[in-house]
Amino acid sequence: MDFREYQIKTRLTDLGTSAQDCLEPGWLYYALGISGEAGEMTEKIKKLFRDKKGVVDEEFKKHLIKEIGDQMWYQARLLDQFDIDFNDVARHNIEKLLDRLERDVLHGDGDER
Repeated sequence: MDFREYQIKTRLTDLGTSAQDCLEPGWLYYALGISGEAGEMTEKIKKLFRDKKGVVDEEFKKHLIKEIGDQMWYQARLLDQFDIDFNDVARHNIEKLLDRLERDVLHGDGDER
């Protein structure tokens, strides 16, 4: 499955909520969802170090897959709000990073390096 196919399929599971309906602008619901899911992922990582001394096991991997998947869902829905193809985001990002690698500026400051 590519990102575009995933993005299209997320439309089937976006049933809307009262929270989504009351936020203005409407895309704010998805932006906040990304942040919330990132927080949940961070909690899983914190507990991995607290409880398991940082040893990754299958249970942790399952949690990580779930939380990152939830982030992706919100990202796909947010991109739909702006009529942006998820594949274009992935393509642009890897092109940017490969260009920085080629120019030996992966490390450093600033978005426009």
